[in-house]
Amino acid sequence: MTSRAELVADAAIALLVDRGMRGLTHRAVDEAAGLAPGSTSNIARTRLALLELTLTRLTELDDAALLADLAVPPSLTRDELTEIVAHALNVQLTSARRRALARYELALEANRRPELREIYGRAGRRFREPLIALVAAAGSPDPARHARRLVAFHEGVLFDALAGAGDVPSLTDLRLATADFLRGILP
Repeated sequence: MTSRAELVADAAIALLVDRGMRGLTHRAVDEAAGLAPGSTSNIARTRLALLELTLTRLTELDDAALLADLAVPPSLTRDELTEIVAHALNVQLTSARRRALARYELALEANRRPELREIYGRAGRRFREPLIALVAAAGSPDPARHARRLVAFHEGVLFDALAGAGDVPSLTDLRLATADFLRGILP
């Protein structure tokens, strides 16, 4: 992604968080990014193209924050997996909070736009595949099924803290909740 496209996508992420899906327009992105009118349209001609660009950028940013340094070892203890998951949750609830909120906005929109759903699904698989490998390394007898359950747990904690009625848990609370959950699925 070019730096100008990144600037547009970053402004779109901020708008999604601050104004929601209705506030995301080409004109609003131009203003938020400090670009001349029409600049966003030159990069992403249609609304779908703007949504795709934004989702691609979110995926790149999350990849850098959550997956870039993740090397799956051949074996992993449940406690080590607990720490990895709790840390990822903590990142998404603190330093990556705005990206998580923007992702939820895009997830809802993807339910109304099949063409965006396909892109959203590809992005999700990018994060699920390493999780399957992590769960397998921790000794899961059914890594794909257990990874799906771990994603559901992870997303539930995020949604409750960011958009639901729950408070943002501390890293200690995240470790305890993750350990409780993993005890239920891993030997």
